[in-house]
Amino acid sequence: MSEEMKNQEATQDELDQFVSLKKGDTVKGTIVKLEDNQAYVSIGYKYDGVIPIRELSSLHVDSASEAVEVGQEVEAKVLSIDDEKEKLVLSKRAIDSENAWEQLQKHFEDQDVFEVVVGDVVKGGLVADVGVRGFIPASMVERHFVEDFSDYKGRTLRVKVKEIDRENNKVILSQKDVLEQEFEANKVQVMAGLQEGQVIEGTVQRLTQFGAFVDVGGVDGLVHVSELAWTHVDKPSDVLSEGDKVNVKVLKVDPEKGKISLSMKAVQPGPWETAGDKFNTSDIVTGVVKRLVDFGAFVEIAPGVEGLVHISQISHKHIGTPHEVLKEGQEVQVKILDMNPAEQRVSLSIKETEEAPAQPQKSERPARNNAPREEINNPNVSLNNQGMSTTLGELFGDKLSKFK
Repeated sequence: MSEEMKNQEATQDELDQFVSLKKGDTVKGTIVKLEDNQAYVSIGYKYDGVIPIRELSSLHVDSASEAVEVGQEVEAKVLSIDDEKEKLVLSKRAIDSENAWEQLQKHFEDQDVFEVVVGDVVKGGLVADVGVRGFIPASMVERHFVEDFSDYKGRTLRVKVKEIDRENNKVILSQKDVLEQEFEANKVQVMAGLQEGQVIEGTVQRLTQFGAFVDVGGVDGLVHVSELAWTHVDKPSDVLSEGDKVNVKVLKVDPEKGKISLSMKAVQPGPWETAGDKFNTSDIVTGVVKRLVDFGAFVEIAPGVEGLVHISQISHKHIGTPHEVLKEGQEVQVKILDMNPAEQRVSLSIKETEEAPAQPQKSERPARNNAPREEINNPNVSLNNQGMSTTLGELFGDKLSKFK
């Protein structure tokens, strides 16, 4: 074939393409030039096509360079063609959208995981270009609450299709579902490896009024407020901060409920363990009245160490109930009568820290009563046993002596 015939054939091919190109056609081409508000595409036609910025992406972009780059292969739809003005307007977004719905529907049915790039941060969440506008609500981004999403633009997220509605051009995506699924799978594995009584290191994740959640290998376990310390804790934030590294003991693992119970105080020396070294019998120490009962008072002599002051050891004088001389919260001096750390028992005395009051002196002989003696037969005088015996002795003393 001669060179002239080849040129004629090529010209005819171009003419055929020129004749067949019409509105609605799908064409493939290469980005050859970028301007702020449009991109130029070479599709092998008589002149290049133009993709306006609004037709580059399903998301809003401020510049064409945010959506495509020179040399990129693209597929586009012919929106309009005007050969007289050599104006060919194309849409990449239209083709992306048509291709996307089928793929998104498959993702939704399979519930598989795929990656998206966050295109923008908007009110209420994030948006990503998935051929159409994909919306990730704020509540579906992470497992935890996120206050500020300003640094999420450009991030790659792993998502699932949560909801799809082609008629209303609506696609809802969720990364949280992916993270939750992975968390649960990891949780089962971690819990299977935990044993009750095991001591491990964890990181404080969250603090609540009723305790602290501690991460132990990617799974959170609860340290109830009563298990934070041997001393009373009003609220966890008084003794812990988020991010603290702590040693905890595994109290219970419940795979069915997915719960792990932990204790911090169980890995710390108990108050009774140190009490034996700290206190001795006969020591006099300062304590605080914690509880009053009918038979005595419980006094705390060290955090977590309470002893009983029996009612007989409260005061030198007789009292009916401890409430007569003591009140809860009162600071008192006590003497240790008996110390038994092994049984967590200590006996205390308050009265032995105080000097006993002086007893009144008893005279050897009762004072003589100099009052005038009443006549026995006085009808106004009643005789008691003592009075009767004294009077009879005096009256009949001489006669009775004869019988001795």
